[in-house]
Amino acid sequence: MDTASLLQGAIIGFREGLEAFLIIAIMLEYLNKTKQPLFKRNVKQGLVIGLLVSVLFGVALFFIAAAIGQNTDTLAKAWESVVSLLAMLLITTFIVWMIKHGRHMVSNIEQSTQSNLSRKGLIILATVMVAREGAEVVLFMVASTDKTSYVLGIAIGLIISAALAFLIYKSLIKVNLKIIFNITLAYLILQAGFLLGYAVHEGLSFLKSTGVMLESNAAFTKLYDLKDTLLDHKTGPIGLPLYVLFGWYSRPEWIQFALQYLYTFSLFAVWLRYARKK
Repeated sequence: MDTASLLQGAIIGFREGLEAFLIIAIMLEYLNKTKQPLFKRNVKQGLVIGLLVSVLFGVALFFIAAAIGQNTDTLAKAWESVVSLLAMLLITTFIVWMIKHGRHMVSNIEQSTQSNLSRKGLIILATVMVAREGAEVVLFMVASTDKTSYVLGIAIGLIISAALAFLIYKSLIKVNLKIIFNITLAYLILQAGFLLGYAVHEGLSFLKSTGVMLESNAAFTKLYDLKDTLLDHKTGPIGLPLYVLFGWYSRPEWIQFALQYLYTFSLFAVWLRYARKK
């Protein structure tokens, strides 16, 4: 079992699961406040449908990746590169939305609930909200190196987030959600940056294996090589935690490193600028 993939999956599962379950909790609480409890059943139905849609999406991509991997290693590299790049682009849109609207999430969800106050409307709203978070989880899973370990980690993270959201909804505990979401949003940015770096790395491997680019090409130059040291991202006692938490890679091509961290620091700069403006 890949410990790094397990931990990464657990963190992503917790982050996205907590947001999805809290969205449902906010919708249910709004219906309680407005004395419309009959619609709560429809919100719960949307939750179940959203989870099922996410699972089916994940299963479909899982089998596609497995089928491609069985054909040729070269084709698998191209698949991993393209999927990671698409995942990074989609997740970036979610990150930007959270940066702009995250602080007003409760009022936005309440307004959406009021605007869709019908049985069909609430089912669709809850389904879309949950499936959106599920899609993020699935996209990270597809780009992971050990998908089995990652899926197990996701399951653990989802269980923890569901339990926490339930306790918050029942007012059994009080949690500073702003701190939690800021920490997890920062982690999401780091992981999205890692997806970009991974896409570049796999893309270069594909071009080399197909002969499109020669190994002597400057693009393949390693910025540094810390393999088999304490900072090895797969086995090193320092490198492995850095890999899980920050997307550290111990043998990056210079172009991979440059693009990954240019993206990462640019998004952090956007977040900081927007926070200061507000």
